[in-house]
Amino acid sequence: MVDPTSDLCEDVTEENAPRCAVCEKPIVQQKSHRVVTSIEDGSVVTTHFCTPDCRTQWDG
Repeated sequence: MVDPTSDLCEDVTEENAPRCAVCEKPIVQQKSHRVVTSIEDGSVVTTHFCTPDCRTQWDG
C-alpha cells in the first residue's frame, strides 16, 4: 500500500492503492478520497474511503 499522506493521483496502480473500507474498490485517482486516522493498541490505523457516501456508511 502507498503512503496515505502521498498524492494519490500520481504513480498509483490498482495493485498498490489503498482499498475502500466499505466497498473494497482500489482508490486510484479519486479526488473524493477520505481517510480516517485512529489509534488502536498504540498504533496508528488509517481507514480509507473512495467517496463521502462510503465514509458515511462506515460504522467504525
